[in-house]
Amino acid sequence: MNKDVNSCIVEADIALVGADASGQMQLRHDVAIRIHEGVIAQIGPLRGMLGGNEHLPRYGGKGFIAMPGLVNSHHHFGITPLMAGIPFEPLEFWLPQFRAMRSVGPRLDTLFSAIEMLESGTTTVHHIASGLAGDSDAWHSTADEVIAAYDEIGMRAGYSAMLRDRNVLAYDGDDAVLSDMPPAARDWFAARLYPKGAGVDAYINFHETLRARHAANTRLRVNYAPANLHWCSDGLLEAVASAARSSGSQIHMHLVETKRQADFARQRFGKSAVRYLEGLGLLGSNVTFGHCNWLDEGDAEVLASCGCSVCHNASSGLRLGSGRAEIAKLAKAGVRVALGIDQSNIADDRDMLLEIKLVWALHRGTELFSERVEATEVLRQASENGARTVGFGGLSGRLECGQRADVVLLDRRLVERPFVDARTPISDVVLHRARRDAVRTVLVDGRLVVANGRVTRVDRDDVLERVRVKMSEAPRSADVEAAEMVALAMPAVRKHNSLS
Repeated sequence: MNKDVNSCIVEADIALVGADASGQMQLRHDVAIRIHEGVIAQIGPLRGMLGGNEHLPRYGGKGFIAMPGLVNSHHHFGITPLMAGIPFEPLEFWLPQFRAMRSVGPRLDTLFSAIEMLESGTTTVHHIASGLAGDSDAWHSTADEVIAAYDEIGMRAGYSAMLRDRNVLAYDGDDAVLSDMPPAARDWFAARLYPKGAGVDAYINFHETLRARHAANTRLRVNYAPANLHWCSDGLLEAVASAARSSGSQIHMHLVETKRQADFARQRFGKSAVRYLEGLGLLGSNVTFGHCNWLDEGDAEVLASCGCSVCHNASSGLRLGSGRAEIAKLAKAGVRVALGIDQSNIADDRDMLLEIKLVWALHRGTELFSERVEATEVLRQASENGARTVGFGGLSGRLECGQRADVVLLDRRLVERPFVDARTPISDVVLHRARRDAVRTVLVDGRLVVANGRVTRVDRDDVLERVRVKMSEAPRSADVEAAEMVALAMPAVRKHNSLS
C-alpha cells in the first residue's frame, strides 16, 4: 500500500454532508465522492465518475455511511492519570499530582492516544501540551516529536502548549504555598514550577520559531494556549493576543472550569472572567475557551458578539466534579460550540463516538420544554465547529467539494443491527448507535489511515505493547523522588486551595 496515495473514490448508501443554515443535516443518498490530491473534487452518482478514473482506489460501497471526520478540539496527552495511578480529585488537588506521573516519551504517548482517536473516527485533534519543561531546546524537541507522531500516523492536528507565569499551585500565589511545604518539597517544586528561561518573550518566540519550522506541514496549525486567567498575567495575555493576530493563529484558553476559578475573577477584578478578558482585548473570532462551566449571566452574549467559540468537555467536567457548560444556552446565544475529550472521556479513552452520546444525554434538561441540543447540532459541534477552533475552518469538517477529504466510513449493518426503522433520522442513528467497531475506513487528506477498523500507518499492537512494557518497568530514582515530593507537598496545596 502506497501511503502517499491521496486520490480515490468513496462510495456510500448515505453521506452526512453537514448541517445547513437551518440546522438540518444535509444528506446524499447512493453517492460517490471523488477525491483528487486530498480534496473532495466531485460528489454524485458513481457512473458519472468512472470514466478515466477506473485506476483510482475505491473505498466503501453498498452498506456504508459516510460522514466527516470527527474533531477532538481539546486534548492533552496519552497516558491518562488513572492509568498512572493518580486518583480523581477536584481539579485544584488533581493537577499538582501530575508531577508524579511517569512518561513513556512524547512519540509513544502521542501515538497511543492517536490510535484511539483515529479508530473511533476522529481525524483532527488540538493537542494542548500541558506545559513546557526544561530549557527552550527541550521545548522544541518535545514539540517536534509530538508533531512528527501525528504526521506519522496521518492525523490532522493543531499544536499548542499551555503557558503560565503565575499562581501555578494556588490562587493566592506560589510563594505562599511553597512557604508551607517541608524544605525538601519546597526546593524540589520551586525548581520546577516554571521552565528554564520562561518569560513572555521566550514563549512567543518559541511559537513563532515552531510555526516557521513546520510551515510546510499543511495538516498542522501551531496555536497559542494561555493556560487560564488565574495562571496568566495581563502582560502574557496581551502578548499572546497580539502574536495570534499577527500570525493568523488560533487561541485556546481554559476558562472558568471550576467554580473557584469564576470566584477568582470576581474577587480579584470585580467582574466575570469573560468581562475582564474583553477589557484586555483578548476576545475575537480566533479565540476558543475550553470548559466554561461557570459563566456569569450575560457572558454568553459577550462571547457571541465577539465571535468567540467554546469547547465543551463533558466527560472531564463530570469525572472531576468541575461542572458542565450550558451549551444549549450558548448555542442559542449564537456562540459556536465545539467538543473536546480533554484528558480522557467517561471510559478513560479517546472515543468521540462515545463522547457525543454523553453530550446529547447530559443536555436534555428535566423540564417539558427545556432548551436542548439535538443530534445534528452535536455532530456539527464534533466536526465542522471543531475544525474551525483548531484552525481548519472552511477546509475540513464537511463532505462537500473543495473541502479536504477527511472521511469516516461506518458499517451500516453494525450501526443498525438488528433493525432501525427508515423513519428514524440518520443523524440520530449515527449519534446514538454508532460505536467504535462500526468505524471501518478513515481517510485524512484522502489518504487511508484506518482500514478494517485498524490504523494503517503504524503497528498498533507494537505501540500498545511498548507502552505496557515502559509503564511496567521499575520506577527510576527520579520517579521515586517525584512521588515522594508530591506526597510531601500536597498538604500545603490542599490548605491553600481550601483557603483561596
